[in-house]
Amino acid sequence: MNSIKKIKRRTFVKTAGLGALATGGMLTFCGRENSRAAGTEPDFSPDLELNLTAKPGRVQILNGAETAVWHYSGQVVKGDDSALLNLPDTYLGPIIKVRRGQKVRINFRNQVDQVSIVHWHGLHVPPEADGHPRYVIEPGKEYVYEFKVMDRPGTYWFHPHPHRITGPQVYRGLAGMFLVTDEEEEQLNLPSGDHDVPIVIQDRLFNQDNQLVYIQNRMQQMLGFLGDTVLVNGKPGYTLNADTGIYRLRILNGSNSRIYKLAWRDGQPMTVIGTDGGLLEKPVVRPYLTLGPAERFDVIADFSNHKPGDKLEMISLPIPGVDASMGGMMGRGMMGGMNRNVPENGAPLDIMTVNIRQQTDSSFQRPSELLRLEYPSLQNAINSDNPRRFEFAMTGHMQWTINGKTFEMTDVAGYEKVKLGTTEFWEFINTGGGMGMMGGMMNLPHPVHIHGLQFRITDRRMHPRFAATWEALKDGVIDDSRKDSFLLLPGARVRVLLRFEDFTGLYLYHCHNLEHEDMGMMRNYKIEPA
Repeated sequence: MNSIKKIKRRTFVKTAGLGALATGGMLTFCGRENSRAAGTEPDFSPDLELNLTAKPGRVQILNGAETAVWHYSGQVVKGDDSALLNLPDTYLGPIIKVRRGQKVRINFRNQVDQVSIVHWHGLHVPPEADGHPRYVIEPGKEYVYEFKVMDRPGTYWFHPHPHRITGPQVYRGLAGMFLVTDEEEEQLNLPSGDHDVPIVIQDRLFNQDNQLVYIQNRMQQMLGFLGDTVLVNGKPGYTLNADTGIYRLRILNGSNSRIYKLAWRDGQPMTVIGTDGGLLEKPVVRPYLTLGPAERFDVIADFSNHKPGDKLEMISLPIPGVDASMGGMMGRGMMGGMNRNVPENGAPLDIMTVNIRQQTDSSFQRPSELLRLEYPSLQNAINSDNPRRFEFAMTGHMQWTINGKTFEMTDVAGYEKVKLGTTEFWEFINTGGGMGMMGGMMNLPHPVHIHGLQFRITDRRMHPRFAATWEALKDGVIDDSRKDSFLLLPGARVRVLLRFEDFTGLYLYHCHNLEHEDMGMMRNYKIEPA
């Protein structure tokens, strides 16, 4: 049984509130001094040990003045130096590369002026290593993570997870990729080195002095943050200088709330080899990709039919029918663009440009088979006829809730307790705010994330009133995969199959619109001993 070392004391600390970036507002938050998350065995001896520090800094993002940011910096203490790749000239954290089966120790040091903790998004780790907000540490303190990498080869990521202030901390720059590989993946001979490219998509808003501007009022918070400048890997107008070879693009929607409908402007399809839960069994071809916050796609991009001087553009397509089915604010907001540099609904949004610089011969052969996917058995589910139901909605008091409840640090309702070693169906329902709620403006999508495991989506149903939105997005959705996040559209019912293995304790499930999460659209579930 995993445990955490005793907490030395409790204290109250001052942390920047939701409007801090714009207004300097403050709120009072209960923090803790923690020391260490327990390892997987009493005498934990890591194969890889890293230092990871959250700290303030300045970086050149736009022309002119540098922008004040927060960022993660990393250092290898023990193990292969190639396990840590620092991206140049960006606020984004390092790329951490690990192997399945490795024992990892990460010494997280908090040098920002708020409590913080790190969540390893998508990883199957003990609850003490998952980044629950009850484990936040104060400025100047350290938290030690120890865990064995148990996940399939794929693209995962890490970011802060303190209650009420996750949104502004991610917005300031605290995020990074976490990549898992193993011998099976290496035998596939997928594109590697310079041909294995991270693509982290985020939107930001800057003032005239090039400083970040965040949420400034409650309405913006209820909708979710939307910026007027799209950044890729921390840069606007991002250009990938490529040759005529074949690339693996690891695409992460790292935005606080914005949804993307990614496509190539020339209409060539997207070839997907992986999603949130790692590599697929076979490549899947889609005309575009629907990417909610926190979701990932690994894409094979073949530039062999191009020549030096050619340019390709990745864009986010408009979503027809959004205005009609979700209300005017929705159409100009989460799925469109409502700020000065982002096109209104009806025009594509520029994401990045690929500039073909040189000719090359590629020996890469696109595999027809990837890695076998193992799912929980449908027949083993203990509640096939009576799934647990989780309703994502807004109350009459303009509060985002799950089953009418908001987050409490250790509270668990009876329907949120499950048994170790069992398989269950959970059903998620987005009732929105109803058409009477501000004229339907609060019929918003909720990107759902479940901590501590990967799951399988078995069924999606859509209310007829929102059918146009689903029609505009469905061809970019890949459900035949392992997932840790999915887009719950207004009027949707999504059923997922989960198995609770290896660890007991508290984990989170929540809306990954970070502003909704900070408002309390997050709950605990508890895995109890069998």
